[in-house]
Amino acid sequence: MKSKTCIIGICGGSGSGKTTVTSTLVNLVGEENVSIIEQDSYYKDQSHLGFEDRVKTNYDHPFAFDNKLLIQQIKDLKEGKAIEKPIYDFSEHNRKKKTLKVESKEVVILEGILIFNEQEIRDLMDIKVFVDTDSDVRIIRRILRDIKDRGRSLDSVIMQYMTTVRPAHLQFVEPSKRYADIIIPEGGKNKVAIDLLYQKIKSELEDNI
Repeated sequence: MKSKTCIIGICGGSGSGKTTVTSTLVNLVGEENVSIIEQDSYYKDQSHLGFEDRVKTNYDHPFAFDNKLLIQQIKDLKEGKAIEKPIYDFSEHNRKKKTLKVESKEVVILEGILIFNEQEIRDLMDIKVFVDTDSDVRIIRRILRDIKDRGRSLDSVIMQYMTTVRPAHLQFVEPSKRYADIIIPEGGKNKVAIDLLYQKIKSELEDNI
């Protein structure tokens, strides 16, 4: 019988260093013991909209996410079941038809900017982590990521940041910090905070034995 799966939620603003924290934890816990779920994979399917309309979607608002599917798949992982995780195409602003099979492992990391906003999602987490990073660092990281990895122009990234990303951060992301069990400062590079988190994860896993 499979032991309980430990669900770790890693929240924080866009470009805060959530991926850095996730990668560090994977190295510490062991890749063979960790499954990763990105909230970005669960943007709603928009096949019914044309490209110009898909571009106008506010991707930094809670309504942009298919939380029903996300919640169900987290529950499945907690029960030891594999899932078919959606794949989102950021250049097309739409979900791809193919999916990615994700196995349930000892540790499941759920990472995203708005994962603390939905109580039903929070209640599925064993450990809630908030990565706290200065806004100037976050915007620089976002610009570099969106241009290099997502095929965006500099103008479009800045426009999106000013019109949706920053307002949503102030309205939804920053206030959700109060739900965190652990806050990691300095963009996810605070070694003391990471070590405390790792010790907590080990404690959770030992309780499963």
